Amino acid sequence: MAEPTTDAGAGPVALRRSPLAHLEKRMHAAAVTGARGVTLTEWPFIAMVNLRVDPASEAAGRVEKTLGAPLPRQCGHTTAAGPHTVCWLGPDEWLVLSQADATAVAADARKALAGDPGSVVDVSANRTTLELSGPAAREVLEKGCPLDLHPRAFGPGQAVSTTVGPVAVLLWQVDGAPTYRLFPRSSFADYLARWLIDAMSEYRGPEVP
Repeated sequence: MAEPTTDAGAGPVALRRSPLAHLEKRMHAAAVTGARGVTLTEWPFIAMVNLRVDPASEAAGRVEKTLGAPLPRQCGHTTAAGPHTVCWLGPDEWLVLSQADATAVAADARKALAGDPGSVVDVSANRTTLELSGPAAREVLEKGCPLDLHPRAFGPGQAVSTTVGPVAVLLWQVDGAPTYRLFPRSSFADYLARWLIDAMSEYRGPEVP
């Protein structure tokens, strides 16, 4: 997604490259339109900050005030405010997804802890984001996800840790289209993207060249 560029007087400078830049055309070619449509896209470089703090502590309250959103207290729940979405990972652990600068988000959360027990870690480079959307998106996921993804059990605003194929992901349903965002470790992103492309192939007929 980014090629080396030259900074005058400083020689070549390598720009960051997303884990799935090499599959961008392949994902685009795999798209299906119509009543059984489904698309797959990478959303690279989303800020991700792992947060751990006692939810009953004053520090948690300060973090909530800083983020502008409450920390969700139940498995599968998310909250959102401005550029931030907060996903529940455990009783005292959350993943903050943000369109803001990761360094700034992490610094503000650390400041809110004010030395109290807890941790804030910028994990943006640890994962990438895949978006699967369209009428057939749920059916594609159901080929390899053990969760009950029927709307009666899983819907917009919910996010849980699960597996898709053999890959561990955080799975977030964004809307009722349905649109899902999957957050795999960067080292497993290539495998997952190829798995999803293969799972999409029956909806478009021949395999993607």
